[in-house]
Amino acid sequence: MHQAALLGGMIQDAPHYGWAIQPVLHDWRTMAEAVQNHVKSLNWGHRVQLQDRKVKYFNIKACFVNEHTVCGVAKDGKETLLSAEHIVIATGGRPRYPTHIEGALEYGITSDDIFWLKESPGKTLVVGASYVALECAGFLTGLGLDTTVMIRSIPLRGFDQQMSSLVTEYMASQGTRFLRGCTPSRVRRLPDGQLQVTWEDLTSGKEDMGTFNTVLWATGRIPETRSLNLEKAGVNINPNSQKILVDAQETTSIPHIYAIGDVAEGRPELTPTAIMAGKLLAQRLCGQSSDVMDYDNVPTTVFTPLEYGCVGLSEEEAVARHGEEHVEVYHAYYKPLEFTVAERDASQCYIKMVCLRKPPQLVLGLHFLGPNAGEVTQGFALGIKCGASYVQVMRTVGIHPTCAEEVAKLRISKRSGLDPTVTGC
Repeated sequence: MHQAALLGGMIQDAPHYGWAIQPVLHDWRTMAEAVQNHVKSLNWGHRVQLQDRKVKYFNIKACFVNEHTVCGVAKDGKETLLSAEHIVIATGGRPRYPTHIEGALEYGITSDDIFWLKESPGKTLVVGASYVALECAGFLTGLGLDTTVMIRSIPLRGFDQQMSSLVTEYMASQGTRFLRGCTPSRVRRLPDGQLQVTWEDLTSGKEDMGTFNTVLWATGRIPETRSLNLEKAGVNINPNSQKILVDAQETTSIPHIYAIGDVAEGRPELTPTAIMAGKLLAQRLCGQSSDVMDYDNVPTTVFTPLEYGCVGLSEEEAVARHGEEHVEVYHAYYKPLEFTVAERDASQCYIKMVCLRKPPQLVLGLHFLGPNAGEVTQGFALGIKCGASYVQVMRTVGIHPTCAEEVAKLRISKRSGLDPTVTGC
């Protein structure tokens, strides 16, 4: 869906490149059918691969009976008991409904639902400030829908906040509306089928309301642990987050029970991270390796209209960990070549590299805001994982004319505003 929105932007750019394109409309149903077919094909492909590798698959909902046994219930109610020497919990999480808000459950949807809508959601209110909220709001705006994001506090909590501000600035410039410092209190369905949302402005204390076709809750996720009867197996959880407590080996409080992915406490909620953790755990259980998952310098990208890729520490985290006097930040605004002919606004295209100040200036974090951020970040992530320094990055020859080459041209220090190649910094 993000790609669908990007294509819409390219269609708008096309006349600048000489393509005489007539006005076109987006058809939600065609896109949704393609997306749903893709997801179904993935699910089928996984089942076929399991069968090919002689892995027995049970389509049942399971819970623990004891520390070595689970009981699974099929859709027809039939129960199956399974016992094993080792058990891996990888149940992930689901979007959280704010059930304390009147009408939230009855009239709202989540990010899980939007991909299965057969008809366009129309005018949409997205409640939340996570990457899921901003990604959904971004592609809805890009598809031409009237979209509003309601943020209680700050966007992209846990990410670099300067970059987060630039992300939302760009989204606002593209037409997404933001209601900041607001929290919803009630959702009601009007006689014409529209949804009336009432919210409070936390700054003024005043109440306001608006009408929407769809309300999408993106206020966080909860792990699928409540129905597992973990207490019967003796598996400990964090009572606040409901996530399973694990050690560096992904081991729970019971030595032969493991937990990986979003269901485990203190792990990044990222699919590739869970996949790698699972592979390494499988190799350890089979005696093929003793390697454990390294959760430092895990790269990721937020697929907002202007993509935000990052790896390593945010500027805030670097300062908190090392002290401001020991951190140097190199940064630059830039204009992607593809923005020039189409005369796109590039005022939020920005890169910064967070480094230790002491030579050779180890790179602590890289933050990239611009087209193809995932591809750019993936490439530099290897170097940072291998302990790249600022000096080494500056000696990397850029591929012209790409956005990625701008990383190897970062010469301006955020602290001094001077060019370190001139001052000798």
